[in-house]
Amino acid sequence: MTAPGKGRIREVQRRLRAEQGAFAPKPVLPVIDEVVATVLSQHTSDTNSERAFAQLKERFSSWERVAAAPAGQVADAIRCGGIADRKARRIQQILAAISEREGRIDLGRLHDLDDTAARAYLESLPGVGPKTAACVLTFAMGRAAFPVDTHVHRVATRLGWLPAKTAADRAHPPPSGNQVIVSMAHWACLRTPLEVSRSAAARRYARICGRAWSAA
Repeated sequence: MTAPGKGRIREVQRRLRAEQGAFAPKPVLPVIDEVVATVLSQHTSDTNSERAFAQLKERFSSWERVAAAPAGQVADAIRCGGIADRKARRIQQILAAISEREGRIDLGRLHDLDDTAARAYLESLPGVGPKTAACVLTFAMGRAAFPVDTHVHRVATRLGWLPAKTAADRAHPPPSGNQVIVSMAHWACLRTPLEVSRSAAARRYARICGRAWSAA
């Protein structure tokens, strides 16, 4: 398999833009907020995770208060996001680690690091893997990272941008990769609706993107 070039990715972008309209990026959050929001997004819908994040921020006036609160209170605040007890423990572990390293709960200084160093820092936090780190780099820091969740992995595989047997956790490009192509490719995958996991929609977007996708 050959990695997609700029021309191929631009054509997919063009067709998706014609089909769906202009891309509306999500609001940019502070780095620490994006870390927590991404933890809350695991194993649930965007609607539920966004509601859980809003309720957590409403319940606690600062991340220091979240870190110091009984775990049960944090879990109650995010209950609508699913697996609340586990997520509450993970969030508090992350906040504690940041506090110990930084002397406060703030990750603003990551903006001063290059991509490789910022990714390494994020992945060193408890329970933060390549996907969470890439989400933070992309959405909070404007870096050309490539978060690969189940849906992005499926789309990229169908487009032939990943070998068929590549696991999602092995699909994240290295920070040293071609950043223009990484950024363009992630935009194209993000623009493809989640329902491509269904075969009828997959065939439809195969026509849009000009490639015969295999059933998954």
